[in-house]
Amino acid sequence: MNTMLPVTLHSDATKLLLLDQTELPTIEKFLEIDTREDLYEAIKKLRVRGAPAIGVAAAYGVYVCMRKETYASLDEMQKDFSSLKSYLASSRPTAVNLFWALNRMEVRFITECTLKTSTQDSVLTGLLAESKAIFDEDQKMSIAIGKHGLTLFSKHMGIMTHCNAGGLATTGYGTALAPIYLGFEQGYDFKVYANETRPLLQGSRLTAYELNKVGIDVTVLCDNMASLVMKQGKIDAIIVGADRIAANGDTANKIGTSGVAILAKEYGIPFYVAAPTSTFDLETAIGDDIEIEIRDGEEVINGFGKRTGPEGVKVYNPAFDVTASKYITAIITERGIITHPDRESVTSHLKNK
Repeated sequence: MNTMLPVTLHSDATKLLLLDQTELPTIEKFLEIDTREDLYEAIKKLRVRGAPAIGVAAAYGVYVCMRKETYASLDEMQKDFSSLKSYLASSRPTAVNLFWALNRMEVRFITECTLKTSTQDSVLTGLLAESKAIFDEDQKMSIAIGKHGLTLFSKHMGIMTHCNAGGLATTGYGTALAPIYLGFEQGYDFKVYANETRPLLQGSRLTAYELNKVGIDVTVLCDNMASLVMKQGKIDAIIVGADRIAANGDTANKIGTSGVAILAKEYGIPFYVAAPTSTFDLETAIGDDIEIEIRDGEEVINGFGKRTGPEGVKVYNPAFDVTASKYITAIITERGIITHPDRESVTSHLKNK
């Protein structure tokens, strides 16, 4: 269903190709990246975004950046890897898939270096193989989430989304949008309501863009319309993605998500989170321990070049909030469904492969 991969490797494996999502929905522009500075900027400025896509970009980026260098020894190569990993990890603090992918690349790097036959070329070959594996797993993950999620939906439903967790946030069907895409392919008649998602409008610019492009019925809502539309009975279910899920099921997602979940509880509407198991962070006990990224206030009062607030005014611009697990009906992963998520059910789900 995803006709434009937001992140992939150039055919000759020398560059990372990224769909510049800051230009959507009006311009479809691909960036060719082969330096660590450009990759950092692309992640930081949301040219690539969505937790799974960021992870894939980081994995491919490690390989692309290191293959350009010439090292005097494997020790020098390892020092550069550590520096590159730390640099990319500092780009965005909340989405755990970034760190998960970098850690996987580090494990592969160390494994390749410890072989008796290790050379710089063999290490690079291993890094390329690992990054491709992360890409392939991401595609399989989204289809599996879609199949599990679709079991929770009937053929004629109004579904609300918040932010973008579709093909543009992964390399496949997405997470939250995966059941919608699969249902559409099977003749389900969904009516999707996409919250615009202030301040960067990922709902209207990205979710509505990709759903509309394939012919799925989608309506854009201002964020503050959510309560009214729920009260009017237009919404049968809500599904969102996640950037980090704590050990007790508390979930960090785009700012505004927790308010939607609280409203859903009030109106008796099921609230689902769709995310791969790589988004769980068992070292983070509860949602309050998740570091929330604070972004530039100009995104709020001078978004997209249009000033809507006075110069010099103070702005608070957290990129994410945390939805307590008590408001989450179920979490959908590539392994299945966690109903009424808590520490016990999350731990059990992650142990049972």
